[in-house]
Amino acid sequence: MATTFEIIISQDDVDEVYAAQTANAAFEEIARLEDELSRFRASSDIFRIGQLQAGERLRLGMAAWDCLSLAKAVHAETNGAFDITIGPLMELFVTRTGEPRHVNASVLEEARQIIGSHRFDLDEAEMTVTVHASRMIFDLGALGKGYALDQAADVLAMHGVHNAVLNAGDSTVLAIGKPADKESWNLTLSHGAKQIQLRDRAVSGSGFAVQGAHIMNPRLFQPVPVKNRRTYALAPTAALSDALSTAFMVMEPAEITALCERLGQVEALEISEE
Repeated sequence: MATTFEIIISQDDVDEVYAAQTANAAFEEIARLEDELSRFRASSDIFRIGQLQAGERLRLGMAAWDCLSLAKAVHAETNGAFDITIGPLMELFVTRTGEPRHVNASVLEEARQIIGSHRFDLDEAEMTVTVHASRMIFDLGALGKGYALDQAADVLAMHGVHNAVLNAGDSTVLAIGKPADKESWNLTLSHGAKQIQLRDRAVSGSGFAVQGAHIMNPRLFQPVPVKNRRTYALAPTAALSDALSTAFMVMEPAEITALCERLGQVEALEISEE
């Protein structure tokens, strides 16, 4: 998942030794999920889906199933602003060193033939995915780390830890319970630009300050123009906040407002990075 994970536990009945043991169990779960969800690891379900030819299907493990199901749902709710098959555009528009480049129209059209969440179907009864284009690229980078935090939080709960903050590279944070001496967790966003109170919710941010023009617009098949702002999504789960923060970079303000009202328990924040 190409990020650093951190867990902070604050609970009166959890001593330092037990907290370390429990955190290690959560980190092991994150490592296991990396093996199942990375498109760069030949052992993962996501890698194997990318090897399928049009019309073929694959039975999925629970982690891949959960992520693909959520990706499908967010794609529908955002009217296509979020799409985990957008990887070919990244390879076309951005060099390995992160620089933008011009793309030939015919090459772009070829890439479009393997892009789109409508090009794969899920069968819940069989726990399978069927693809309708050959060698699609499935990339869970926009929700995988959030999903890992949600699963790590479940591991903590199984060990009796219900008050903790789980952080994935400062871009996605899940706060469960509250610190021992406060009513909620106090988090700082955008290098101190804003503080929020979080309890049993997650927040994720997307922007351009670190990686430049790395966000693709699935609706227009081109990069999102670089802007000096960072968009945050708050949601009940880290996976959902992770996905929505990316979608919000594509969506219009009125769309975002309507989606938040429709879903409930979802909020959007926009912070200037000037």
